[in-house]
Amino acid sequence: MSYVPRLKSKYTESVTPNMQEKFGYKSSMQVPRITKICLNQGLGDAVADKKIVEQAIVEMTNIAGQKAVPTKSKKDISNFKLRKGVPIGVRVTLRGDRMYEFLDRLVAVSLPRVRDFQGLNTKGFDGRGNYSMGVIEQLIFPEIVIDKVSKINGMDITFVTTAANDEECLELLKEFGMPFKKN
Repeated sequence: MSYVPRLKSKYTESVTPNMQEKFGYKSSMQVPRITKICLNQGLGDAVADKKIVEQAIVEMTNIAGQKAVPTKSKKDISNFKLRKGVPIGVRVTLRGDRMYEFLDRLVAVSLPRVRDFQGLNTKGFDGRGNYSMGVIEQLIFPEIVIDKVSKINGMDITFVTTAANDEECLELLKEFGMPFKKN
């Protein structure tokens, strides 16, 4: 028997039937699903120090379990001493089993480690069934060794789903155990 991530099996066993019942889908194929999770870290200080990008790639790779790639600037901006093609960020796109593993670690381990956590903001939806959230510091992830961190950086996490609207996306993420604020 091969390994199946916990949230992937939860999707087929409980999320799909619950969503079908709530929204009245006729087929299980109509039920929204998460297609990818994108992690992005902007590093403004990287213009002056190239080692910041290298350190961020190592940290992001450890967090995601997949090799991170640097993002490069698209144009020159003289006020920021920025040249075209200079690395100024790091990103990773997770799909499939790695995506479910990351989501599981995020919900079960990382979010409870956030100081004074009141729940995720429900204003992060884009109107097309996708959700974005920000993390203030990368130290909430257990893969990061605090002693080796030179600079605390935040990151953006975007959940791309097949949901038609924000209500379906919210319900899908709640079914996966995402702790949203109660309004």
